[in-house]
Amino acid sequence: MAIRSFFGFPKFATCNSDLIRRILIGLVIATVFLAGIQLRRWIGDTTRHVRYQHDIVNGFYWGNEVLKEARRLSPDEGSANSWTGFCRGYFALYDRVKDKAYEQEYGLDYAPLRLLAMAIWAKEVRDGFPWVDNDHPKLVNPLLKINFICELVSALAIFLLVRECLRRSRPTQSSLMNRLPQQHRGWICGLAAASAVWLEPSMILDAHGWPQWDVWILPFYLFAAFAALKDRWFWCGCLLAVGAMLKGQLLFVAPFFVFWPLWQKGWLPTLRVLAGFVATTAFIVSPWLLRTPAAWAVLAAFAVITALFVVRFKLTNQGASVAGIIGCAVFVIGAFTGGSFAWLQVGFIYGTEHYPYLFISSCYNLPSVLSQVGWSLKDPFLSAHFGSLHLHITLQWTLRLLYLVALALCARGLARHLRDRDPRALIAIAAPWLLMFALLGQMHERYLMWGAVVSAVALGVSVRLSIIHFILSAASTAMIVHVMLIDKKLEATLPTIDVLKHIRPYGSIVVLTCVAVYLWETISTRIPAFRHGEVRSGATPSLSLAPEPEEA
Repeated sequence: MAIRSFFGFPKFATCNSDLIRRILIGLVIATVFLAGIQLRRWIGDTTRHVRYQHDIVNGFYWGNEVLKEARRLSPDEGSANSWTGFCRGYFALYDRVKDKAYEQEYGLDYAPLRLLAMAIWAKEVRDGFPWVDNDHPKLVNPLLKINFICELVSALAIFLLVRECLRRSRPTQSSLMNRLPQQHRGWICGLAAASAVWLEPSMILDAHGWPQWDVWILPFYLFAAFAALKDRWFWCGCLLAVGAMLKGQLLFVAPFFVFWPLWQKGWLPTLRVLAGFVATTAFIVSPWLLRTPAAWAVLAAFAVITALFVVRFKLTNQGASVAGIIGCAVFVIGAFTGGSFAWLQVGFIYGTEHYPYLFISSCYNLPSVLSQVGWSLKDPFLSAHFGSLHLHITLQWTLRLLYLVALALCARGLARHLRDRDPRALIAIAAPWLLMFALLGQMHERYLMWGAVVSAVALGVSVRLSIIHFILSAASTAMIVHVMLIDKKLEATLPTIDVLKHIRPYGSIVVLTCVAVYLWETISTRIPAFRHGEVRSGATPSLSLAPEPEEA
């Protein structure tokens, strides 16, 4: 025994055990990663005959329109093919579309960064295949690679989000998860959630079978939530702004990050979120707003004065303050110096009016249920007279107000869960995407995919909520499959189309029930005396963030 102790055998055995454990974890991660790659290839190959070609064609068309505008504004072909000419056409397209539109039917509903991505892709295709037909664009792989990167980054973000929340949380309500050691629960549940995201069928089908570009905004939302948990509120606003410039649907859930610090009675974090959002948005759209040298000169002078003022009076968060004030100045200067807001009208506002229907295609949500009983989007829901004031609220705005109230309640629940160190804070972070799809009108069937992905955080909370995540994933996949099959209507797929058509009312009830459970878990409170496994003595828990009692 003395010799074995001398040579440190127990320590050597512990080192070997840790090494074996790490090797096994690495093998599991590699297996899941390779399985995800193979699944993407398989879905890409097996869905070629039902691929929804319209979105690829539409993206290539508007990217090609940027190149046409560059040729129109350039003096010669060489200048048109340069990156300077490309930028000239890119910044001019929104105005041309707006000016030539008939009754505000623009056709283009791409946000600025999404249009930029499609324009760069079209330029690369035209440089390699100048003869290619608009209806059959080549080299779609660059866009699919962007999808792949966003999916991978989203899985990483889910891992970090789950690990961070569980690291600072009390034990969960799940007896199964409480069997995991507290010091390992964060990364084990984080890996499980990340694996579920990486293998999420609706996301893979949307990104590689459809294919669409919805997955581009997921990393920005997830890392914005992670930044907020880390009290990096300015960067949270910056991430939300970049994501919104890729797809405007992110703006529906962005108010969640304004309500969140407000429920924590934090005015400064709210201002930092807004400062980051405004500053980043202003930076991206400044070429449209500041079109003259005089406008840029006024902005430069204002920026210098603002910086000197902030430094002189030693305001808190000086960088965020300066950035936010300058961002606001960009919009004001642009409004008074003839800047263009066509990017806002065409890229964002038009998208909210483009489809005046309660729902699009096959949706399992509340608007779908309402449509079956005779409601439409613009039907009056509430009308009242107050003297000369006439109040008229449509069903569309009623659903929007209902969603906004639910979003505020989610933020309140999140603030309370964070204060109580309850892991259900993860459910509150996922709830906005689910509520958006369940309550708002004009939703496409694909939009549940965002909620299906983010709800994978439930794997860090309880088994019951994890099962609901997989139900939402199956519902999202079924809706996407239904639309893809309807578009082609092959004889072999007609029975499947018929089945999916008849289960839509039941699917709506299932999805609404699942969303209601998540909302309840977000806003509900639990009586401390009935919390499972909680320490009820007066002693300070080992994981408590409170200061230790002083010794006498």
